[in-house]
Amino acid sequence: MQITTPLLMANPCDDEEDNMAMLCCHSEQGEMFLMTRYPDEDELEITFGDVDEPSVLEGVKVTLSPTRLLIEVSASDADALNGADHLEILHTADPSDLAEIEETLKNILKGTGTYVSELG
Repeated sequence: MQITTPLLMANPCDDEEDNMAMLCCHSEQGEMFLMTRYPDEDELEITFGDVDEPSVLEGVKVTLSPTRLLIEVSASDADALNGADHLEILHTADPSDLAEIEETLKNILKGTGTYVSELG
């Protein structure tokens, strides 16, 4: 599955939300993707599309490049991504924002997933 977004919104540690790390975007098609994790939790949560309740996941792999964010989940967790085992998010995030996006992803995935950087 693939979506396109002009902006990736990231917060590596939200003081107002109990230090939650959060990455979010809205696709040009109107779909929302949200990935969050509290520092004291062993799992991360993904909310995608019209789903009201987030899916709790472990073992997520995320690859970040200057123009693409690839989210990969196990086949047993495909319901989190509307039945797909991966979500490719094509983005045009400002290059100056990539460091904060990377820090956020590292915080979300630390100890529970895999982060791969293709930033160079």
